[in-house]
Amino acid sequence: MGEIVNKVANSTLEVFDLEDYYPKGIRSQIDISLWLLEGLLLKEKDFRAHLQEHDWSQYQDQFVAINCSTDAIFPAWASILVAIQLAPFAKKIVNGTIEDLDATLYEELLSKMDYSAYENKAVIIKGCSKKPVPMRAYLLAAKNLQPFARSIMYGEACSAVPLFKKK
Repeated sequence: MGEIVNKVANSTLEVFDLEDYYPKGIRSQIDISLWLLEGLLLKEKDFRAHLQEHDWSQYQDQFVAINCSTDAIFPAWASILVAIQLAPFAKKIVNGTIEDLDATLYEELLSKMDYSAYENKAVIIKGCSKKPVPMRAYLLAAKNLQPFARSIMYGEACSAVPLFKKK
């Protein structure tokens, strides 16, 4: 019997793990429907009163998503007004879900990265994550790596799916 060789450990694959770049911070969501009549109808006077009574300081240094969990139709200014109330406290404010918030955070981060370290290398975008990495982050990582990498794979080194190879 020959010696067992760990080919994965000895490979020249560069692992690009989006979990390593997960923006640290508390994520919160504000559901506008809680301030609507029966969760559906915006009465301006009541809505403004709810905003005045709300403790905005609880969102200090947090990433905040503003959304409406019902099928309510309300004016655009309602979300903008919530964002204005949040602005002195929140680190980041987006319209949408927590997943939209994470996607926005990754988009900002990944667009500023220097990918030249992956020049002409075989790169694997790690697929499994303990943190909620949105699909948009994987798409953006692949797009940004493509001009540099010799090849791009997805998954784990032992079972990677080839995605791209330079010609």
